[in-house]
Amino acid sequence: MSEEEEKRKEEEVKRIKVGELADDFKAGDDALNKLKIQNLDFILDIPLKVTVELGRATVLIKDILQLGQGSVLELNKLAGEPLEILVNGKLVAKGEVVVVNEKFGVRIKEIISPIERIETIK
Repeated sequence: MSEEEEKRKEEEVKRIKVGELADDFKAGDDALNKLKIQNLDFILDIPLKVTVELGRATVLIKDILQLGQGSVLELNKLAGEPLEILVNGKLVAKGEVVVVNEKFGVRIKEIISPIERIETIK
């Protein structure tokens, strides 16, 4: 057998092995996806604390003690600025106040990208 024929056979064997591996990965992907879905089902019932933040203020103790009914506490946000929606204390979205059946709600206007969420952790 010539050297050229041996190289062709090796290439053919490599192609066959790569094809078999690709088939194995495809089958494995289905099993992996099913496992991921099962794992996701497991965590779907975990309660999370959702907070909608209108704004913040730093106030001295003496000013807090002077607060009474009708007092106004100035916040750091401007009127019309989006509210921050936090899940377990982490910013995940921004929105605006709505009223639904005489209760306050929040209409989500912007979802914070995963990259921005990671940057806030740093």
